[in-house]
Amino acid sequence: MKVKNFEVILEKDEGGWFIADVPSLPGCHTQGKTKKEALNNIKEAMGLCVEEYKAKRAQLAEHEASEKS
Repeated sequence: MKVKNFEVILEKDEGGWFIADVPSLPGCHTQGKTKKEALNNIKEAMGLCVEEYKAKRAQLAEHEASEKS
């Protein structure tokens, strides 16, 4: 399994929540009441975002292959 490193931006909002965002994975963000919770949540979100990206990439490749035949 390949390990990728992603930059995570962690900010505290005016309500006291920690917001975690991964700029290189569009739409990949979450929150937590504590830093630890936000970081645990973003790890899970990143896994889901990467899975979704791979699925979309596979669909595109399949579509392109069917257009060539």
